[in-house]
Order: sequence, then structure tokens, then C-alpha cells
Amino acid sequence: MKEAVDAALEEQGLSRDTIEALAGQLIWRVGRISDDSPVTVRVGFATDAAAFAELPRLRNATDDEVESAIAEGEVRVEWVARRS
Repeated sequence: MKEAVDAALEEQGLSRDTIEALAGQLIWRVGRISDDSPVTVRVGFATDAAAFAELPRLRNATDDEVESAIAEGEVRVEWVARRS
């Protein structure tokens, strides 16, 4: 799975080091809104944690589901932030 994540990051012009440097300032949730929806990754700054509660809950996605979604290009990434 590590290789798949590294490849997905590289496609977006990001590195694992960059993500690890930001990790202490970010929160994220990974899952699916429903069984037939794409794997969704929600990312936001820790200061915007309350905004996550305003979104529909994600059900857990297994490692196999995440790996499969990455391989098939079926991952949705959402940036979560407070509304001004």
C-alpha cells in the first residue's frame, strides 16, 4: 500500500516528506459516504476540526478498498475548512 500512496502523492506533485511535515497541523478522515461511493479523503487544518462535524459521516474503508480505489483512480479528496 505504501507504494500506491507514494505514487498517488507523486502524481499530485507531493512527496511523503512534505505530507509528514504537514501531518502535525492537519487532520484527515478516510472512508466512503456509502457502499457504492468513491473512497473519500477529507483533509483540513486542525484549527478547522469543527468543520468536519458539519459533513456527512464517512463509513470506514478497509485497506483493500483504499488500495483498490487508488489503483482505479477512484479516490475523492476534499479540503475541509471553516466557512467565513
